[in-house]
Amino acid sequence: MNIVSANGAVVVGVDGSGPALAAARWAAGEARRRGVGLRVVTVVGWDGHATRAIPEPEADVARDALLSAARDTVDDAAAAAIAAAPDVDVDVRVRSGAVSTVLMDEADGAALLVVGNRGNGGFTGLLVGSAGVSVAAHARCPVVVVRGDGRAVGRGAPVVVGVGESVGGEAAVGFAFEEASRRGVPLVAVHAWIDPGIDPLLGAYADWDAMAVQQQRVLVDAVAPWTAKHPDVEVRELVVRDGAVRALVAAAEGAALVVVGSRGYGPARGLLVGSVSQGLLHHAPCPVAVVRGTG
Repeated sequence: MNIVSANGAVVVGVDGSGPALAAARWAAGEARRRGVGLRVVTVVGWDGHATRAIPEPEADVARDALLSAARDTVDDAAAAAIAAAPDVDVDVRVRSGAVSTVLMDEADGAALLVVGNRGNGGFTGLLVGSAGVSVAAHARCPVVVVRGDGRAVGRGAPVVVGVGESVGGEAAVGFAFEEASRRGVPLVAVHAWIDPGIDPLLGAYADWDAMAVQQQRVLVDAVAPWTAKHPDVEVRELVVRDGAVRALVAAAEGAALVVVGSRGYGPARGLLVGSVSQGLLHHAPCPVAVVRGTG
């Protein structure tokens, strides 16, 4: 396999599980679309503290076995990636340390960090537990969690993005437009809203039509700058009076990718990594991209 520079590569974290192989296939396709290399990384949970608890000869054998298994893991994932995108250059890397720490380090300078939604060993629960929240919230590049088998979707499958009013939401919209343009597919921009300030007893007297018009304006204003930058992208606007997770999961059915920001969405501003993105990681029918805002 060819070895390429890590700068600007798509990085995929693997652990030998089926979902990790799916992530490797998906990441290979994304690297091909971007015209960059793919870096396949696995993490060995071995350090000096572990070696001190085992006699030296046995420690050497255990260490060699872990490293051999890790090399098999990255080689198998690289093979799956090459089968999915034969023209993509692939680099493999075995590292030791804490999984979330290593992946955040690998994300520095990367175009994208990709992982599966379930895993084995040290990756177990990564994207549904505290480590996954940390990676999604703090990685210096967008993080994509691959749900499904990682294989190509049907031609024309849209990109879906959750649109809010936060900095993270703006970054997510920009990323989603770029993805839709790169893939040559429509973009479905979803703005979900529920007004928590109205007493249920007064709901019958609320001017819901006026509120809907106001929320439509929020969506229009959010996508307008990006529409001007990407006139090639067909935009489908969807304003839904519902919770963000339900609205996005429904819109993502049959989609290629659903994108959310990491700084908040609608009334749950500041809680995205713990609520909306977590909901999508559990229930989305397609890969989920979490894009960190810069503000």
